[in-house]
Amino acid sequence: MRRRRDDPLESALAIVYFVTLNALGHLAFVGSRMTTALFALQLGASPLTVGALMSLFALLPMLLSVASGRLIDRAGPRRPLAAAFAALACGTALPFLFPSLQILFLSSTLLGLAFMCVHIGMNSVIGAHGAPEQRALNFSWLALGFSFSGSLGPLVAGYAIEGFGHAGAFLVLSFFPLLALGLLLARRRALPRPDRSSGPRHLLDLFRVPGLRRTFIVSAMLAMGWDLYSFLMPLYGARLGLAAATIGSIMASFALATFVVRLAMPVLIRRVRQWRVLVASMAIAGASYVLFPFVTSVPLLMADSFALGLGLGCAQPVIMSLLYEASPPGRQGEAVGVRTTMINASSTFIPLASGALSVAAGSMAPAFWLLAACLLAGAWFARRRVR
Repeated sequence: MRRRRDDPLESALAIVYFVTLNALGHLAFVGSRMTTALFALQLGASPLTVGALMSLFALLPMLLSVASGRLIDRAGPRRPLAAAFAALACGTALPFLFPSLQILFLSSTLLGLAFMCVHIGMNSVIGAHGAPEQRALNFSWLALGFSFSGSLGPLVAGYAIEGFGHAGAFLVLSFFPLLALGLLLARRRALPRPDRSSGPRHLLDLFRVPGLRRTFIVSAMLAMGWDLYSFLMPLYGARLGLAAATIGSIMASFALATFVVRLAMPVLIRRVRQWRVLVASMAIAGASYVLFPFVTSVPLLMADSFALGLGLGCAQPVIMSLLYEASPPGRQGEAVGVRTTMINASSTFIPLASGALSVAAGSMAPAFWLLAACLLAGAWFARRRVR
């Protein structure tokens, strides 16, 4: 399919539109994860139960990401994205309508499935938009949007909990995917999509591509460090006796750091090899997780979260650019689906293991240190790739 050449202003406005759609969905998702953890604790749930709830955000994405990526490759992103934003709105409204621990299990599952479709669909749109030489820069703008919504999500959730209670916070969060759905339906022009593939589709073929295989491995390690922060930090903050708004502020410092480092990504990508960026990312993140159990004051928690955000924040646009470039033609959505499956497999089982480990040890330090060991091992693996 031949791409239409847009003028620079039109292309820039399209990027703003795409990033805004993604940010609205991501804000609701991030805020809901924090609110779910704190609401469950208020309802008397144990750390193991909270770990189970957090795992449900990733259970169906783990199973259905590849199929969703193939669907988006075949049918285009518009209808799947519309259904996903509607499902996000329903998932955030359910705990407000039926405030109970049982409903949190249902809403967590629905929210995870819905945001999986948003994530795969919007990455497909961004990768297909514009010329190939603009791809890394476009993914940097998408990553900036993730940082912005990741900063606002915990803040909106924290202050909504303080003002309206846990159930009321879910109602506030449901506004954002509804707004995204309205913006999507208001656009008449078709969304960008990759060229279609007419050849056979065998999943294992993707793992036979060396660049894809290495990117999958490193991506899974980095995403594990990213996703488990949203599980471990609310539990750790609650154990320290911090208020919901304070926990939200600490988590917002992490997201702010990702925003700051991604502002520098267009310059960094031109001057530093992409795999060197990934080595530094995992090394900084691993060191930050080592320090968390030794930090109890709010300023130091914010500083450590900020350092962690700097480390993990620079990796996302590099990973997505490498993934899109190494994917066979017409299978970019499927490749993103494979990556999402690997990410969510770790997000499903590791929160359960972390919750069980915290209960067994009576401390959260082993969970932090196990994650740090995985990230530092990933830095060693990526360093071999640089050599």
